[in-house]
Amino acid sequence: MMGAIAGDIIGSVYEFGRTKSKEFPLFGPASAFTDDSVLTVAVAQAILTDGDYRRSALDFGRRYPDAGYGGLFRNWLNSPDPKPYNSWGNGSAMRASPVGFAFDSVEDVLREAKRSAEFTHDHPEGIKGAQATALAVFLARTEWDKDLIRSEVTSHFGYDLDRTIDDIRPGYGFDESCQRTVPEAIIAFLESDSYEDAIRNAISLGGDSDTLACIAGGIAEAYYGPLPGVITEQVKGILPADLWRVVEEFYTKFHFA
Repeated sequence: MMGAIAGDIIGSVYEFGRTKSKEFPLFGPASAFTDDSVLTVAVAQAILTDGDYRRSALDFGRRYPDAGYGGLFRNWLNSPDPKPYNSWGNGSAMRASPVGFAFDSVEDVLREAKRSAEFTHDHPEGIKGAQATALAVFLARTEWDKDLIRSEVTSHFGYDLDRTIDDIRPGYGFDESCQRTVPEAIIAFLESDSYEDAIRNAISLGGDSDTLACIAGGIAEAYYGPLPGVITEQVKGILPADLWRVVEEFYTKFHFA
């Protein structure tokens, strides 16, 4: 899941200063973790403990109230008794990568991805986005076959994954829906030749850059393996100690190098 967190941090600079180029610095003084990282860690913590995704999201979200949440999620976080709000936003997908790393069958991955989404994003498209992301991560780490990932995700969810980055980029803009974020992020991975290339593809679309890179980055890590050491060190230096501790515990339990 560090690939997702690194994607979030790298993309944070370009969320509102968007670029249509693949030529940009990966890190700089303004690079920061956002809600994508906080909630990815929350999902990981729930998997490590009691499986209560809602409680973990409330815990970590309230620790970091200024991480850049959308308005509906912020209202949810501040509610005395938060309820699902029928969202199809890409927040369900951005936090789903730990599910694809931790569970060992398609059935378990799809079930847990649904659970990780529906405490806020109970709209069918919100659930679908989380499931598609987690399934892509699972297949990337177990099958190592991009054609299979493309066909399985298309078969399960009906996303059009036959487009290219060059097809998408000219007319693409900021979009917070799962419907217009998850397939594009998966394509950014499918068209890549390395973890870094997947991140550059995702950000160069000029959309919701941190979330596109978060989703693509989680899948890319599952496929290409451990991140380059220089990226890992940058992430460790930016992420607060309590979030980094969960990352380390997750990797120790699930035996990722």
